[in-house]
Parts: sequence; C-alpha cells; structure tokens
Amino acid sequence: MRRALVVLCLVFLLFGCGSDNYVPKPRGYVRIDLPDKGYKTLGNSSLPYVFDIPEYSVIKSVKDTENWINIEVPQLKGVIYLSYWKIEGNPVDYFEDARRMVYKHTIKAESILETPFANNDSGVYGILYEIEGNAASNVQFVLTDSTKHFLRGALYFTSRPNIDSIRPVMEFMKEDIKQLMNTCKFSN
Repeated sequence: MRRALVVLCLVFLLFGCGSDNYVPKPRGYVRIDLPDKGYKTLGNSSLPYVFDIPEYSVIKSVKDTENWINIEVPQLKGVIYLSYWKIEGNPVDYFEDARRMVYKHTIKAESILETPFANNDSGVYGILYEIEGNAASNVQFVLTDSTKHFLRGALYFTSRPNIDSIRPVMEFMKEDIKQLMNTCKFSN
C-alpha cells in the first residue's frame, strides 16, 4: 500500500502538469496612478510666505511650531516637510545647518547634486538638493530672501527607501517642489 502511494505521487509529479508550453511570467510591478498636474496658491495670511501647492495635496500645521507646515500627498504617500525660521544673525549659518542635514544622507547616497536657484523678480534665492540612491529623502531645498526669511523643505515617502520603486513618484513630486520654489514669495 505504501509503495503504491509513493508510485502514484511520482506519476502525478512527473506527468501532472500536462502542458509542454510553459512560459515564465514576467515580474509584476505596482501600478502607480499619478494625479493630473494642477496648482493652487497657498495664501494663508498668517504665514510669512506664499507659493503654489499641488491641488491634490493637503496642508497640515505642525504642532508647537510657528509657520512650519507639512504638504501631504496621501495618494502618493509623500510628504514635503517645511521648516521656517526668521533670520537672526548671519544667514550663512542657516544654509550651513540645512546643508549639514542634507549631507547626513551620505551614508546611503550615491551622489548629491546641488542646483542653485534664483528668482530675482521676487527676491528669493536658494538651493535644490537631489540625493541619488536609497536615501531616506531624495529631494531637499532651501529658500531665502537673504535678510529676513529662511525656508527649508524635504520630501519623504511613507515607505522603505528603494529608489527603483519610488523614482517615478519622486520625479513627479520634484516638479511640484520646483513649482513651489518658482512661485515662493516672502512677506516683509
């Protein structure tokens, strides 16, 4: 009886599939539905800055901090964290602090590209940092009017950093950050 059961199992294993034209299936990828681009002006009179934000985003105030906000995009699981400081003392100190925060990602970064930014019409200047590799934050930026206001932003996703998976969404949201930078104005 036992021998017959073993032979029967072997027959099923050898001839059970019955198909000679097996084709391996390709790897599956998660489908990402990116929203249509559209912007609205963040015009809260209590904030010392104004800029365009994506229509598909939600603004959240940061508790116990004045003028700090988070721009959340729930559909893409991304958040742009914005920190604001009124400049007191040397503006270079604020840039160095932001730069130190960016370069904390060198452990996982393959490279860090710094792109200067200037909007002479609105008097806003800054730097866009693009961090290549599996860093926690791949896009960061700073904006200032050089005398009174300093704004720092960082894009994070609520998922494990894997650049191959998040690259399409990161590139999509990097365009939103560039729009924010181009339209930023500080109040006097």
